[in-house]
This record gives sequence, structure tokens and C-alpha cells, in this order.
Amino acid sequence: MEDCIFCKIVAKQIPADIKFEDNEILVFKDIAPKAKIHWLVVPKKHIPSLQALTSEDSKLAGHLIMNIPTIAFKAGVNETGYKVFMNTGPHGEQVVPHIHMHLMGGEPLHGPTRVS
Repeated sequence: MEDCIFCKIVAKQIPADIKFEDNEILVFKDIAPKAKIHWLVVPKKHIPSLQALTSEDSKLAGHLIMNIPTIAFKAGVNETGYKVFMNTGPHGEQVVPHIHMHLMGGEPLHGPTRVS
């Protein structure tokens, strides 16, 4: 998508602190971290939100989730623990209209974490 900041990061048109990449996903540091470790796990395919997922996206959705342990290991939080979550739509505080997961850790995280 032309105006999507995450699509521009995936296309390497905008710099990011990339932590992991494969053929399907890109992982980079959040520019406004809410924890010591706050990485975004983004599919390279533009999907606006969870509501836009189709059955054709099931393999990609599984790939996102199945890579979380590897990404947590790379972040150094696999042993101490971490949070993984998604925001969907305006009431769910989704700021960028491109499906993504937040991986947060590196310190004790108490209660819900607001990432608006």
C-alpha cells in the first residue's frame, strides 16, 4: 500500500532498526518503545487489520505466531518472559493500519500495556 509506513519500512524506503527478517515477516524496534524491549512483528504483505484476514492468510498468520519464540530468543527475553499482543481498529488503539504484533519484555511488565 502506497501510504502505509510499515510497507515503506518493509520496502526499505524508510530506515528501521531491523532485528529479524525472512521471506514473510520483518521485525524492528518500535520508535516509541513502551518497554525496554519493544519490537514490532510485521508481515511483508499489507493486511490492514485482523478484521481483514482471509482464509488465504492463514499460513502467514501461523508463520507470524510460530516465529515469536525465535524472535523472543533474539531479543533475549525467552527465559524471563514477554508479552505479545495486537491492536485492532480505533477502539483497540491500532495506530498503523497494517497488521502487526508487539513483542515487549526486558523488564517486569504489570497489567495491560497501553501502546497508543
